[in-house]
Amino acid sequence: MLLTEEQHEFRKVVRQFCDDKIAPNAAELDRRGEFSWENFEALKRMELTSLSYPVEYGGDGASLVDQAIVAEELSRACVSTSLSFLISKLGMLPVINFGSHDLKSRYIPRICSGDSQCSYGLSEPDAGSDVASMTTRAVRDGDDWVITGTKCWITNAGISDLYTVFARTSDDRHKGITAFLVEAGWGVQVEKLEHKLGIKGSPTGIIRLDEVRVPDANRIGEVGEGFAIAMHTLDRSRPTIGAQAVGVAQGALDYAVGYLKERRTFGRPLADNQGLQWMAADCAMRIEAARGLVYRACAMADVGDPELGMAGAMAKCFASDVAMQVTTDCVQFLGGYGYTDEFPVERMMRDAKITQIYEGTNQIQRMVIAKKLLG
Repeated sequence: MLLTEEQHEFRKVVRQFCDDKIAPNAAELDRRGEFSWENFEALKRMELTSLSYPVEYGGDGASLVDQAIVAEELSRACVSTSLSFLISKLGMLPVINFGSHDLKSRYIPRICSGDSQCSYGLSEPDAGSDVASMTTRAVRDGDDWVITGTKCWITNAGISDLYTVFARTSDDRHKGITAFLVEAGWGVQVEKLEHKLGIKGSPTGIIRLDEVRVPDANRIGEVGEGFAIAMHTLDRSRPTIGAQAVGVAQGALDYAVGYLKERRTFGRPLADNQGLQWMAADCAMRIEAARGLVYRACAMADVGDPELGMAGAMAKCFASDVAMQVTTDCVQFLGGYGYTDEFPVERMMRDAKITQIYEGTNQIQRMVIAKKLLG
C-alpha cells in the first residue's frame, strides 16, 4: 500500500527524532544491558506513549499503519527502544478490545501519559508455542481472584507496573483460560532476568505470582475467553513485529551502503564491486517486499479485515526472515569490521534474531498460514 503525504511527513519527523535522540544511545544501551529511562522520557516528550490508544481514554487514536511507521523508525535506530514503544500496547490490547469501560478508564490514561507501563504475561516454561498448556491458575474467592503461577519471556519485567496475565480458571484446554490486568504492587515478583543475545536494553524475565489477589473488576473479558483474547491480540501485534524487523534491516542496509561507498580496496570504492552491488540490491528488494506485507497487514487490522490472521503471520514471518538475512549480509559487507562492536551492524544482527522468535516463532507462523490455506 502507498502512504499518504501526511504519513510521509510523519515518518520524516520520527526519523529525525530517532537520529537525534535514540540512535546516539544505542551502542551504549546494548553494552550496559539496562532499560533506558532516558530514551523512555524522550518517547514521552514526543507524545509517542499516547499514540496507539483510543482518543476517549487520552490517546491519539493513530492507525496501526502509523504505529508501524514509528516501530520501524525506532528499530532502525535501536530495537530495544522500539520495545519500550510497543510492549505497553501489546499488554493493553486485551483491555482496549475486551475490557470494561471502567477498566479502560482506570488504566489506559496512565499508559498514555507514560506514568505506567504494561507487559504481556502469556508464555510459561512448559507452555510457549503451546499456550493452551498453561498451568498458572486463578481461583475465584468472592469478589476477587487468587492467581498462582509463573510466566516467562516477559518483556519489560521489573519495569512495568501492570501485567496482563492469562490464567487457567477451569480444566478445559481452550475455554478454561481467563485474562486479568494485575498491578505489580499486588505481589508480582520478578524471579529472574535473562542474559540475552540481543535486545539487551529491554529487560526480559520470569515473573511469579504466589496467591496474588486480583479484584474481579480487573478481569478482562468474560471468564473462559482468555485464549481467544490472546490469539486476537497476537493477530494485531504481529504486524508491528514485522515493522520492527523491517526497521532493523533498513538500518543495517543504510549503514552498510554508506560504508561501501567510503571504503576503498584495490584503489576503488567497495561499491564498485558488482558482486556487492547485487547483494545490496537483493537486500533492498527484500526489505521493500517485507515493508509491503507489513503495511498491508496493518491496514487490514485498521479496517477489521477477517483475513488478518493469515496476513499478520505472513508479514511477521517474512519480514523477520528478511531482517536476519539482510543484517547478516551487512556484517559481511563490512568484513572483519562488521564482526566488531565498533560498528552497529553486529548489534543489529543480534537484535534481528529475536523477531524470528517472539510473538510466535516463524515455524508457528507457517503453521498458521498453512492452516488457513489448507483448512
